[in-house]
Amino acid sequence: MSLLIGSLLIGFILSLLALGVYISFRIFAFPDITAEGSITLGAAVAGVLLVHGWPPAAATLAGALAGLVPGALTGVLAMRFRINGLLAGILTMTALYSVNLRVMGQSNLPLTNEVTLASQADRFGQRLFGVANMRILGWEVGARDAALLWLAPALVVVVALALFFFFRTNLGTAMRATGDNAQMIRALGADDAAMVIFGLAISNALIALSGALLAQYQGFADVQMGIGMLVWGLASVIIGEALVGTASLGYALAGAIMGSLLFRLLVAVALRWGLNPNDLKLVTALFVFAALVLPKLPASLKARARRLARA
Repeated sequence: MSLLIGSLLIGFILSLLALGVYISFRIFAFPDITAEGSITLGAAVAGVLLVHGWPPAAATLAGALAGLVPGALTGVLAMRFRINGLLAGILTMTALYSVNLRVMGQSNLPLTNEVTLASQADRFGQRLFGVANMRILGWEVGARDAALLWLAPALVVVVALALFFFFRTNLGTAMRATGDNAQMIRALGADDAAMVIFGLAISNALIALSGALLAQYQGFADVQMGIGMLVWGLASVIIGEALVGTASLGYALAGAIMGSLLFRLLVAVALRWGLNPNDLKLVTALFVFAALVLPKLPASLKARARRLARA
């Protein structure tokens, strides 16, 4: 049960990463690799502020806002300096490694003795349920995890609804149109470069928020924690699209969240069946490969059968 609950909580936290990746990769079709540095930056900023006694909510918000800077920087490099989008993201991500080390002052920053959102949830759960641990369906569950199982989904729903309504405003619609047809937006007198810069800033702010929450849940911020996170976000978006499709913005946002939860549960099942943790990144890459190839396989087989029939 602890593995299942932990997987669900991490899935909810990383669904914010998936929403950020959805904005850059699906709305703007921008290969933004900055995510692997932004998630660590959010964790680093929040962690350092928590060590210095900041309230957890304020430290988390500051971590999210810190993500605006690398996202906007990548956008400026790509749109103003005309650097290839993938290369612009690599440049920013590479620089962020040193920035994150400078922010933390060390490669790993423990938060187990600090007041965090997780520790506050633990106290809230004990007051709410009256016990430190409880039994659910015969399994022992801590008050912290029980409280977070209510709070984490609520936060994700609020963020997803905020994105949904934002992308239905005039500015949000213009940003979505920029991703579909930038030439049309320029013809209408809008600055497509500014739209992309702003969109990447929002994307990386969500990713940094995910990092700030993940560090508090795990009890540490580590300079290596962003490695492979972009693949995680992409896998969540792709799995979500396979589950609910892309018929509307609401379905796409809900799919990204569902994809993150399902992907984390798949990883948990693999670990439960004895997967060596050293092979986790390899298995993650294989999951993404399967998510990319399998949805297209039936159409490919039908097309091949039609060609054989004509021959």
